[in-house]
Amino acid sequence: MSDNTIEHNSILLYLMRFLSWCESKNYSQATNKTRNVCIRRFISWCEPRGIDTPQDVTKKILETYHRYLLHYRKADGRPLSFSTQHSHLAPLKAFFKWLNQENYILSNPASDFQLPRLPKRLPKDILSIDEINSMLNHTRIFGDSGIRDRAIMETFYSTGVRRMELVGLRLQDFDDERGTLTIFDGKWKKDRVVPIGARAIVWMNKYLTEVRPKFVRDDDSGYIFLTDYGEAFLNNRISDLVKKYMNACGIEKRGSCHLFRHAMATHMLENGADIRFIQAMLGHANLSSTEIYTQVSIKKLKQVHAATHPAKM
Repeated sequence: MSDNTIEHNSILLYLMRFLSWCESKNYSQATNKTRNVCIRRFISWCEPRGIDTPQDVTKKILETYHRYLLHYRKADGRPLSFSTQHSHLAPLKAFFKWLNQENYILSNPASDFQLPRLPKRLPKDILSIDEINSMLNHTRIFGDSGIRDRAIMETFYSTGVRRMELVGLRLQDFDDERGTLTIFDGKWKKDRVVPIGARAIVWMNKYLTEVRPKFVRDDDSGYIFLTDYGEAFLNNRISDLVKKYMNACGIEKRGSCHLFRHAMATHMLENGADIRFIQAMLGHANLSSTEIYTQVSIKKLKQVHAATHPAKM
């Protein structure tokens, strides 16, 4: 849809410009899709209330919209979770901040608008070391694809990278001599360098030298991990890949790729890693985001204590 087909000065007009700006800044497709959907929902809420332009939006209107989300009920009668409310409102904060920075509005109505606070929830499911080894060993039956799949899962477990970060890895981001991966444009657009372990390096090199050349087509995209058809992986394809091995190994836990991230953090903490090292590995801006894993480790520590300490009732 072009600017010419949208009413002059409407919120939708500026949304189109905002999304173009996001694309120019290389925000992920997932981020742009979420922003588009959530801001359009806000526009749909505004229209019957006579709120037509960005200049019409005030902090009070945003608070009213938040109350609307707070009292909204889904088809099954359940309210929206705080996480869902947060997901609806965070794109509005970004949108109005951009409008203000671009001088489309004189002041930012969302600058002091408080988003719902998200509880720091413990990971519900953690893959055990035996479960991970079972999945890794199961790749043997799939030939070249299995070598690639093992390299993918070894990388997830060794580095704790997010799914979108693994999908975006390019050949130059892997340095086997230094034993590092460079993550560009991670969450919140932050870059970081993380160590990758010796076993993961072995499988990565095996994939890169023996398998990837067979998958590459005439136009090499430069992404490390390719499908059997030489294409870069999409997020959902990677999730399906991991889930395939979980199902084959009888692992009935919620999630897929992120389970390796939880496992890496938890297993390293249980083996004595400093929490600030885990924070750097995971790319968490705040230590509080990493501290949920200490709670998991403490639960394990209590189990070990109860089973081994001689002072019993």
